[in-house]
Amino acid sequence: MAVAIMLLPLALPGIALAQGDIEAGRAKAYTCLGCHGVEGYRNAYPSYRVPKLGGQHAEYLVSALQAYKNGDRQHATMQALAATLSDQDMQDIAAYFEAAGREDNP
Repeated sequence: MAVAIMLLPLALPGIALAQGDIEAGRAKAYTCLGCHGVEGYRNAYPSYRVPKLGGQHAEYLVSALQAYKNGDRQHATMQALAATLSDQDMQDIAAYFEAAGREDNP
């Protein structure tokens, strides 16, 4: 039984097994907060509301960052930033933002 549990990750390659480190994510998210940490922030041109990320589900954030990195989502700044991130960086940043939305972790 223990061997089957240990081999489970090999049978499910599409599942992200790494968990993000909130404190590492806090340090890595410094650049993100310049836009995504400002309440009500709007981009000047083209005009759009920049989403606040605190409290967002980590899985969604990782998926979005991966989509920017591989070109499936279009935004030049986000694509450039995501291109510099490792999978672990994405997990850490996502864990930080998910935790930032909880009342016990401002």
